[in-house]
Amino acid sequence: MSFEELIERLLNPENLIGALTYAAVTFGLAALLVRVFQRIMRRLLERETRLVNRTTLQFVSQLGQVAIVVFAVVLYANLIPSLRAIGTALVTSVSIASLVVGLAAQNTLGNLIAGIALALYRPFEIGDLVQVNAPSGLEIGHIESLTLGYTVLRTWDNRRVIVPNSVMNSQITINLSAHDPRKLAVITFQVGAGADLDQARSMALQAAQAHPLSEQVVGCPVINLSAGNAVLSLRVWCAHFEAAKKLEFDLYEAIKKQFHSAGIPLA
Repeated sequence: MSFEELIERLLNPENLIGALTYAAVTFGLAALLVRVFQRIMRRLLERETRLVNRTTLQFVSQLGQVAIVVFAVVLYANLIPSLRAIGTALVTSVSIASLVVGLAAQNTLGNLIAGIALALYRPFEIGDLVQVNAPSGLEIGHIESLTLGYTVLRTWDNRRVIVPNSVMNSQITINLSAHDPRKLAVITFQVGAGADLDQARSMALQAAQAHPLSEQVVGCPVINLSAGNAVLSLRVWCAHFEAAKKLEFDLYEAIKKQFHSAGIPLA
């Protein structure tokens, strides 16, 4: 076989060698484009500006990579005559196939469209602390990533909550980082009927003021009376949600120990 014949076979998409050559070139270029696109997006993420934020860039990065691969597959199918013939033979079943695929991918496409809406309208950004409804109840966590199908939250106890984009886009989401990241810690406790109310309040306030995570002690009012017992609510501002949870746990323990030493009964 001469060199000219070899080149002709390599460039002829109607034979196996030519089809494989076109596949290598098409998908090789696609892989190269994906790598270049990833590098560009990484540099943009490093130089994040107010006009383009990290959440949008991450979503566009994933969407762009998928688009490049899909384009490569479509281009290759149109370059190879045998594949075009197969496509022509299946034209009569396109309507049924489209209906089946559409029904099967309804949730997937809904999540993709919802993800695009979240990236455009930006109700939250990567790193924001949000509160959402989940089967486990109210969940509070930081936005870790926005993918093509799901929004990933990392909770304060290091769990991952995976929420479909369609749910994230339709439910009421409370963004706790939108303006002021501070969190109000509320420690509710009940003292017995025979307790010195002023002493109990004073000890609780002192414990809150002495805690290193306390930024501002709001107060400790009586919020309810139950069978002669007084229910008090100690309220303290903290820098963020995690600090507030830590302070709540610490103060519950501190109040229990200090009240026990002072002879103040907890109901």
